[in-house]
Amino acid sequence: MAKSNFWRSQFVLFLVIIAVTSMATAQPQQSPTYLHFVLNATQMPSEDSYDFVIVGGGTAGCPLAATLSEFYSVLVLERGGIPYDYPDSMTQEGFLTTLTDVDTVSSPAQAFTSEDGVPNARGRVLGGSSAINAGFYSRADQDFYKNSGITWNLRVVNQSYQWVERAIVFHPDLKNWQLALRDGLLESGVDPYNGFSLDHLLGTKIGGSTFDSSGRRHSAADLLSYAKSSNIRVAVHASVERVLVASDTATSGSKQSAIGVVYRDELGSYHHAMVKEKGEVILSAGAIGSPQLLLLSGIGPMPYLSSWRIPVVHHLPDVGQFLYDNPRNGITIVPPIPLNHSLIQVVGITDSGAYLEAASNVVPFASPARSAFIRNPYSLPLHVTVASIMEKIIGPVSAGSLQLASNNVRMNPVVRFNYFSDPADLERCINGTRKIGDVLRSRSMDEFKFPERFGGRDFRYVGATLPADQSNDRLMGDFCRRTVSTIWHYHGGCLVGKVVDRKFRVMGIGSLRVVDGSTFSISPGTNPQATVLMLGRYVGMQIIRERR
Repeated sequence: MAKSNFWRSQFVLFLVIIAVTSMATAQPQQSPTYLHFVLNATQMPSEDSYDFVIVGGGTAGCPLAATLSEFYSVLVLERGGIPYDYPDSMTQEGFLTTLTDVDTVSSPAQAFTSEDGVPNARGRVLGGSSAINAGFYSRADQDFYKNSGITWNLRVVNQSYQWVERAIVFHPDLKNWQLALRDGLLESGVDPYNGFSLDHLLGTKIGGSTFDSSGRRHSAADLLSYAKSSNIRVAVHASVERVLVASDTATSGSKQSAIGVVYRDELGSYHHAMVKEKGEVILSAGAIGSPQLLLLSGIGPMPYLSSWRIPVVHHLPDVGQFLYDNPRNGITIVPPIPLNHSLIQVVGITDSGAYLEAASNVVPFASPARSAFIRNPYSLPLHVTVASIMEKIIGPVSAGSLQLASNNVRMNPVVRFNYFSDPADLERCINGTRKIGDVLRSRSMDEFKFPERFGGRDFRYVGATLPADQSNDRLMGDFCRRTVSTIWHYHGGCLVGKVVDRKFRVMGIGSLRVVDGSTFSISPGTNPQATVLMLGRYVGMQIIRERR
């Protein structure tokens, strides 16, 4: 219980740290053009048919739907509402509120706590987690393409990234804390300096942002503006309960294929969305939702499904297995000078298996910062500026799993990530936290130290501090384990080569694909958002080529 409370407090603290209160006044937002084909599920017919039924209007689902709608009829089923129904989610200053207001079934973020005791959150809104995240945008590293089990057409990959970037990616304006991190990284040997770049480059760089200059969020939902409106419908507050599977009469009768889905609207009424001849059901419900829905549909390990009295449609033992989350560790300080508010904008890409990022914000001192403040708590103002430096490890190697908690799809499944169960991950964390120590000792950080009463200067920390002896692997490893939290980069559960093939088709079931981060065995680069957005466009283009 003590560990659980500690991790929960660390999670809340991190939300406070990276919440952004934009100094610019947000401009009045106009309704996006895609809203005219978005309907509440209560307005949908009890049964209808489409060429493609996409479950999940999230980071991959929206670009996938927009792409397929150019030639085919598409239905998107999203369990949440539209982003514009949640004003806090659309602005930088509402970031904290969005991620902490999770008490109702209509909240755009759904909280869950892993069996490791680490709190987490997943998107429950059109746009998915791209509508609730910190907005950092950076393309995948080259190792991701080599090791993901997919034969990528890199020309189409690049075209797909560009398609996304034209609509929703912006050049951030760096302020003092981000500038200090940039300089501190370079002083600490994280070089060369690559300036602004959307590519994954060893060294220090400025990445893209999905927040524009006025602090307004742009998410995957905005990519629906690319869609052919006559070919697409988006149903919100539509909770898909299972995929319908039947014998494929076009073959010998032994092969089974998806024929549609069953979903419920917010009034509890059932609807059937069926696929036309040669049509497909595509799951884009994310690393938590897609494996959960396969299991509830009877696709998974036979003994396990039988123990839940779920009729077995197809034995597929690795559904829900090989689930990963990138652990996050770091430090937080209260500086003696005012800081501009900042999201994650600068990243240090090291050669030792860790990425370093930072954020800063002004928060009311009547907050978790008050109880967590552990050094020199005197003469504090009503508001306090907090700043963080954090590291995320590559990979990871440590794998977890997902199991059902209920037959109700609305309930989160039981998730365990097994952080640092593989020694390679712990070694990378130690490398990353040591590099944080190097940055803190750089000249660029001197102005963020307070004068000490007996001479010298030092930081005032909020929460945990790095060990004094950072050369001690045991102490640094203990710090990693003790302070682990999430950076919301979970993936896996429907891996390529284990649950889906290289074209994202579910093995053993026709007309059914999974297209989202659940198919990834490693996190792509510093932050997965860009690659998951690209994936939706990429697979949509590949499907069109296959069919035409």
